[in-house]
This record gives sequence, structure tokens and C-alpha cells, in this order.
Amino acid sequence: MINGPSRRALLAGTLASLAVPSAASAADPDGLPSRPNIVVILADDLGWGEIGVQGQRLIRTPNLDRMAAEGVRFEAAYSGAPLCAPSRCALLTGLHAGHGTVRENPEGGPQHALTDADVTFAEVLQLSGYRTACIGKWGFGPELAGQVSHPNMRGFDEFFGYIGHRHAHQYFPKYLWHNGAKVQLDGTSYAPHLFREQAVEFIRQGGEDPFLLYFASTLPHSPSVIAGDAGPYEDMPWSGPNRRHAAQVARLDTDVAALLRALRQAGVAERTLVLFTSDNGPHREKGVTPALFNSNGPFRGDKREVYEGGIRVPMIAWSPRLRPRVVKQPVASWDVLPTLADLAEVPAPANLDGLSFRGLLTGAGAPKHEHLVWNRPRKAQAIRRGRWKAVRLAPNIGGAGPEGRIELYDLAADPGEQRDLAVARPDLTDELMTALDASIGPDPRIPYGLKTEIVGNEVVVTLHNGSTVPWNEVKLGLDGPRRVRAHTVARVDPGMSIAVGFPLPAGSRSRVVALADFESGGRSHLFRKVHRRSAFPADVVTP
Repeated sequence: MINGPSRRALLAGTLASLAVPSAASAADPDGLPSRPNIVVILADDLGWGEIGVQGQRLIRTPNLDRMAAEGVRFEAAYSGAPLCAPSRCALLTGLHAGHGTVRENPEGGPQHALTDADVTFAEVLQLSGYRTACIGKWGFGPELAGQVSHPNMRGFDEFFGYIGHRHAHQYFPKYLWHNGAKVQLDGTSYAPHLFREQAVEFIRQGGEDPFLLYFASTLPHSPSVIAGDAGPYEDMPWSGPNRRHAAQVARLDTDVAALLRALRQAGVAERTLVLFTSDNGPHREKGVTPALFNSNGPFRGDKREVYEGGIRVPMIAWSPRLRPRVVKQPVASWDVLPTLADLAEVPAPANLDGLSFRGLLTGAGAPKHEHLVWNRPRKAQAIRRGRWKAVRLAPNIGGAGPEGRIELYDLAADPGEQRDLAVARPDLTDELMTALDASIGPDPRIPYGLKTEIVGNEVVVTLHNGSTVPWNEVKLGLDGPRRVRAHTVARVDPGMSIAVGFPLPAGSRSRVVALADFESGGRSHLFRKVHRRSAFPADVVTP
């Protein structure tokens, strides 16, 4: 069983009086619950056309279809990349693959990893009092406890699943990770079943604080492995991999139903937002035939390609508080972090590529991207601006010649990208290529959040205002059973940091909790950061 963190103990005195509101508070004027619970469900290689509500006719997905009918369906939702690792990086960090830390899969080389400079949506919500869990496929190595790209180091209180990309190909694994320890298995347990059980248990735990659950399924990634036979698809006149692929999609659909049912049974559905999407387009691996299922719908291409079929993905938002609607405005997975920060009423990190689409959930409208960018270094790039999309293929990639190739498509008239207009519109093509080149570069972010460091017998607490707005009346301190002095700074502007050292609390055997409260945008905020004793230097002596 995965156990959530203990309930938040607020600092006595001045810090205690400024606690963030609980998730049970009244709804905001737009009808959404204030600081809702959030469940992000990420499918693995599920194509835009593999759910019934978007045209699928061979595979039944009644639960996703019902979720879409009751919620908000995004017709033009995009993944961060046409393949796994960079797409997940974009989802978690709010940066597209022209700026993010991870821009390519680990093909032919070491597993790419997040760094200590990366701030995930889990870190943002965890700082503000959410209990957080990642269950399923993380996708960033190395497979070691305590390293900076481990889920526990990137904002998740609880983690159960695969750390590395390749390990996640094993549907009946010999081990999985629970936080920093390997859980030995006998190779007969179907991993998606274990993930569903743990996710349901996490939802049932309850508590006063809101929660974030990142449920990163491995379905329907290859190999096409299921537990038992292919159910209603066992006797279909298809190849074995295609029958099992259909069963994988159906299993994913029932997993979504199990999570929604758990929310209702726990009595928290009314104050929860569920977001379902996929990391990229459909795969054609190990005998699976996307054309059989029309997996990419009306779009060209599939996984690994920057054509629409490789990056256009399902996205559904569901909550009993939402009214059914279909959104045509393009959104991308790098919009998720600022959207979740908006919902949690937390200042979002600055210099992100993403924009909050909270207003699209309620029909109020939201800011539009000037353009969207996809980047596969040394392979392919794409940019969409309004109805226009340009694709650039590297030399000898995807049928391009030794000098590469640039293509231009009018998605409004030609969503299937069949008529290349680059020769007819060289001015527009050059304009888009200039914008694309300007969008590729180093990470633009500045430090954000609350950090702790043990220096001698002191805990140094550092607050980085990496947002776009000033933080006022900032107080730093340590949580615990004894009153702790708070240091106050009237104003910390964007890009500024403050640091204060505190004596290590006596009798602190397992962890130290740093706190920072401040006012911003007319709201009071409390950040909370746990520094576990396992990270303390061996020579530190607690007074």
C-alpha cells in the first residue's frame, strides 16, 4: 500500500495564520472548485482516432466517450513531441522541446533525465500544500534512488512504477519502484493492474489537503501484451498484435472508469478535475497496424513524425462542475503546468512556453498561442501558426533528400497535410522558418520555489521568486512542535531570491520542514518544503 504524507502541521504564530485555503472551499465564480483535486491521466501511444468519440469504430471506449460527453473535449490538442521522453518533459515542465531539458528519446544512448533546474507541475502544487503521487511510467532515468530526476525529487510525495524508459516495456516486470526502493515481483503480475490498484488506493486515502495524481499508464504501448486473452477481440480476423492492441485500449478505458468510480465513492468527484491525454500519436511497432483502426483519424503520420498524426492527441477534461463543450482552439501539453497552477491558485513559473487554458474549460476563453513548436534535433521540426503549419525535415530523414525539405500546409483546408504549398508561398514559408528558428534555444526559465540546504548545523532556506509577479510580506521559517523565528522581507521581485539560515531543530530525526508564506495577486500563499534527513550529510550533529 502507498501511504500519503501526514497532514500538514502549520507553523505556530504568524505563519500559521496565513495557511492556504483547503480544497473544500467554495467554488470560484467560473463554477470550478477552488483548488480542486487534480488527476492527470497520460496514455502511452494512444492515437487521436483511437477513442469512439473521435471516430473509432473497431475498438469500444465507452468510458472515455462518456467522459467526453460529460466534460470538455479538445479537438486540437497536441502532445509535446511525437515520442515519449520529450513529450513527458513538456507536459511536466511547461516547456516545448525547443527549450526543454529533454528533447529526444534515449535511442542509441543513455536515458535522458530531468535536472535540478526543472520545475514540474507536481513541484508547484506540492509547494502549495497538495499531496502528490506519480503512478506508472516516469520515463526518465537513471534507475537510482535519490538522483535529481527521480519522481520523489521532482515533486511527488509518492511514486510507484517504472523509472526508466526501457524498463516500462515489460508488462510483467520482475520489479517496480516504490519511492526509492525496488519492489521485487515474480514476473506474473500485470503492471497496469497494479497501477490501477495503487491509484484507487491513493484516491481513497482522503485528508484535508487537495491531491494531485499523475497516472501515467503504459497502455497501449508496444509490445501488445495483456493479461489473459483479448476478450471481445479474441476472435476478430486480425493479427495477434492487433487483437491485443485493441484489448490494451479497452483495458485503458476501464482503468479510466475505475479512477472516476473511485473519485465518486470517495465523495471527492465534485471537487476534482480529471485531465486525460496521450504522450504522442499511435505506434506501428511489433506487428500493430494503425491503418486497420484508423488510429490517427483524418491526420497524416503517426508516432515519431511531426505531421498531425504524430502529435495530435486526445484530450478530455472532466468534472461534475464542467458543462459539456467541444474546444477547437489549439492547446498543447506544455499548457498543462500553467493551467494546473492557475487552478491551484499558485503563481506560475515565468518564461514558460505554456499558457493556462483554464478559461477554455468554462467557455470564458483563454489566451491564444502565437505559434506552437515541435523539435526533434537532427531529425524534424514543425511550427503551427493559426491555420498554417510548416514542417522541416533533416537531410535524408522521412524521404527528404540530401539537403532536407521544408513543407507548408493549410490545416483549415487540408488537415491531412496532403498539399504542400511551400513552393507557392515562399514568403510565408520563410516567415515561419524564422519564427521556428527563434523558438529553439536554451532553457529560458529562472529559479523558482523553496530550496533547503544543510550547512554545518544550520538549515538554509532559500526562496526563489521565479514567477512574473512580486511576492510581498515574505516570511521564512521552519515548521515543528516549537515556535520558530520568522524572517520577513517586504517584497521579493521576480528573479530575486532570499535566503535565511535556521539552527537544525533539536530532536529532528527524520525530516525538517521549511515554510515560506507571502501575498501575491491579492491571495495569501504558503509554500512548504520537506528536507528529509536521508539527504543530510553524515557528519551533521543535531544539537
